[in-house]
Amino acid sequence: MPPPLAGFKILAESLEREIRQGAYKVGEKLPSLREITRERAYGKNTVIAAFELLVARGLVEPRRGAGFYVKDIAEPADMDDHALGRAKDWVWLIREQLKDDPQAIRAADGMPPPEWLAGARLDRVHHKVARGGLGALFSYGNRYGYLPLRQQLVRKLGNLGIETDPRQILMTHGANQAMDLVLRYMIPPGATVLVDDPGYYFLFAKLKVHGAEIAGIPRQPDGPDLEVLEQVLIRKRPRLFFVQSVGHNPTGSDISADKARRLLALAEKYNLLLVDMDPLADLKPHEQTRLAALDQLQRTIYIGSFSKSLSAALRVGFLACSADMASELADLKSIVHVNSSEYAERTVDTILRERTYAKHISALKSHVAQATRQSRQLLGDAGARFFCEPAESLYMWVRFEGLEDSLALSEYLTAEQITVAPGRIFSVDPGITSPWMRLNSGIVVHEKFQAMLQRRPLW
Repeated sequence: MPPPLAGFKILAESLEREIRQGAYKVGEKLPSLREITRERAYGKNTVIAAFELLVARGLVEPRRGAGFYVKDIAEPADMDDHALGRAKDWVWLIREQLKDDPQAIRAADGMPPPEWLAGARLDRVHHKVARGGLGALFSYGNRYGYLPLRQQLVRKLGNLGIETDPRQILMTHGANQAMDLVLRYMIPPGATVLVDDPGYYFLFAKLKVHGAEIAGIPRQPDGPDLEVLEQVLIRKRPRLFFVQSVGHNPTGSDISADKARRLLALAEKYNLLLVDMDPLADLKPHEQTRLAALDQLQRTIYIGSFSKSLSAALRVGFLACSADMASELADLKSIVHVNSSEYAERTVDTILRERTYAKHISALKSHVAQATRQSRQLLGDAGARFFCEPAESLYMWVRFEGLEDSLALSEYLTAEQITVAPGRIFSVDPGITSPWMRLNSGIVVHEKFQAMLQRRPLW
């Protein structure tokens, strides 16, 4: 259990979130001191301190001898119109992803464990980067990004069955900048954008900030629900669908070849552009079906990243599309961001040319496959049900019989410095109640997490 200072802040934030989301109405009494100490495993002094913090924030009021009651909260008048306010429902997990707490068991994490990435040996390449292009290190670089790396990406994408040339590849500041550029280029505020549901919460937040209308297409174990998709296409006529062929976040599912072909046929029929996001390409087999490979970038934009295979700190991503679109997106990148980082791109290029790189990727895939087997066994023994069961996956989308709201488990485990990602965070409607949760297969095997599974709290 965290020390009292951390504990009361965590509890207060949990209660505040519940109040603001309507779990406790204005004038309603909060659970008693005794109830909270029993149900949420906090000490008496921690609960009292949390109540006092909520009083100081103007959220609740004490009534002598009766307990604490929710006050009428006046939201700022412009909250609904403020761009960041529109994305506030997904901010919690974004904050969790960016925390740096070595004591926490981050079972909600979207990244491979750091020890899996150590084989990339970033520490060995920086002197080579500096020695290889001293003059270029002080300039902005090419608007498309570092040419030798783009040339390497032509070969890398070729291994996935996607034929390109360097003019079709644009380097970006991570995959998230690639998504930003596509949104800016394609979507005016108020337009409808299609997404997997459940899906990538960072993308949902971006769309809200952009002012787009989000339409969720239910994700099934073999890909999007195409019947629902066609209904939405007829009704709303959207231009863009962000979808993951392989290693879907959060379910870990892969699209089937049959469903991929049918999806491309619908895209052709309804003039829909598909954004095929593939951040886990290096963790999955090359031969798995990808929309961009079947379509050869005719109605697809492919987005990739090195965050999951080398380091998120490098912030090197890329997109591949038609040459004309790549040129216009490169101009847009120059206007909005000037350029991506050539130094980081040179670093990635150097790593890819090292003889140890192939060995590192092979070891990374082995880690993922082994962790998938182990975590499936551990979770299954604890009574978990799985959305799907791929042979290798960084993400496990699971639920436990008897647990109807994974948010309750997430809040309960916060006191033990264990984070799990509740299903509602990955929904287009984050106000829903969901029994599902995303777990990181590389973290599930941690001893502390296993001990929690054996106790089976709340289910």
